[in-house]
Amino acid sequence: MDVPDFRTVTVEALVSMVRDRTLTAGEVTEHALERIEALNPHLNAFVAIDEAAARSQAAAIDVRLDAGEDVGPLAGIPIGVKDLADAAGFGTTRGAMHLRDTPPVTADSTEVARLRAAGAVIVGKTNTPEFGCMGDTYNPVFGATWNPWNLSRSPGGSSGGTAAAIASGMVPVGTGSDGGGSIRIPSAMCGLSGIKTSQGRVPSGPPPPGLLDLSCVGPMARLIRDVAYCLDAVVGPHPSDLRSLPAPTESWHGALDDPPLPKRVLWVPSFDGEPVDAEILASCAAAVERLAAEGVEVVEMGTLFDTVSGAFLPLFLGGLIGPAFRPLYGTPAWDDVTDVLAVALEEAFERVTVDTVAAARQQAAELSMQLGEVMAGFDAMLSPTMAGQTPVVGGDGTINGVETENWVRFTPLANLTRRPAGTICCGFTDDGMPIGLQVLGHQVDDIGVLQTLAVLEDLLGLDPIAPEIASASD
Repeated sequence: MDVPDFRTVTVEALVSMVRDRTLTAGEVTEHALERIEALNPHLNAFVAIDEAAARSQAAAIDVRLDAGEDVGPLAGIPIGVKDLADAAGFGTTRGAMHLRDTPPVTADSTEVARLRAAGAVIVGKTNTPEFGCMGDTYNPVFGATWNPWNLSRSPGGSSGGTAAAIASGMVPVGTGSDGGGSIRIPSAMCGLSGIKTSQGRVPSGPPPPGLLDLSCVGPMARLIRDVAYCLDAVVGPHPSDLRSLPAPTESWHGALDDPPLPKRVLWVPSFDGEPVDAEILASCAAAVERLAAEGVEVVEMGTLFDTVSGAFLPLFLGGLIGPAFRPLYGTPAWDDVTDVLAVALEEAFERVTVDTVAAARQQAAELSMQLGEVMAGFDAMLSPTMAGQTPVVGGDGTINGVETENWVRFTPLANLTRRPAGTICCGFTDDGMPIGLQVLGHQVDDIGVLQTLAVLEDLLGLDPIAPEIASASD
């Protein structure tokens, strides 16, 4: 049997084929390596590949399966690891020129170790902007990653390499991280479903992330049930993450077998009252109306918060200006820092202090309380995932045809308030780019968010697959 296109089969079904020996882990891994060889020159999603190690991992899994062993729930699934996380045998460059020659690490991050223990095959590292600094994916070490839906456009960021790899069918699963939307933004821009879990659900590190107040890690896949299937293998506490949460008492994937409709949702077209692109707004509103047609009570609210940037930026930049970059400032190495990051950090060196970070943490707590009050009596809050349409690499998203710096402004609220939030594809722009609808849930209600995302996926029935890259077979 030929290995199916990873975009046409669920992760669970692919695992079943490997377990019942319809396919071997070696065949599945070989298919991933062939897709990477054909497509990566056009997309630059992977920045490091170890074919020999991947084949060796797959062969070992096949030996164990042939011996009747239970290899794990991800037996034979090839994955890419975002280049902010450690994967044994690979350097972790974080997209930074000053780390380009970093030696291979000898141990996995907690999430990668759990994926490997569940039977996954680590094939390589995926691209990220420098230290995950923006909603685009390019850096001075490896250059830009491109969107499989349109090779002139950005895949989003900062998990853009992983998103592009999955959306193009190079691998079915990869890892991401989200400190301000970095799973949700590229998922939305590449037509995937994704979730930023409650902070601490999937342990970060070691070492701990720089964005302690904001960031969380998690698997990425094409559909939300695939994501939940992978989450079951990686959630639960770990001593290295002091903020990690207890393990769930039920399977998150199992909770999506027959997800209940939410009873009452809050629809917020724009948190701050500022413009949202008309095509995005129309597509998201139509998806919300589809929920209403099923009997879900939808309550629309106008302006929710004037701004969240006052709390977000000190915490985000404050997490970057420590040992990673301050030693470079004023040295020749500073010239190699990504331009937009260098500008932001130079301002942060002057303005971000212990006091401003403490004030931002207090603001985040106040936002969390306000959000709790606003969402009381609702199962979830829905909004566009992004205000603007997909930009070209290095540019800004467009709102009604005009490039706008503030095109990504709806995702950081979930990070500041540590709420679970996800995105699903709810439609397409006139030029064929995916549009994302965001679902934000109550504190630690990850299952509720996953169920609402699954309900929306089922109701909309889009199952988006990016067009095949024309020159992939050249």
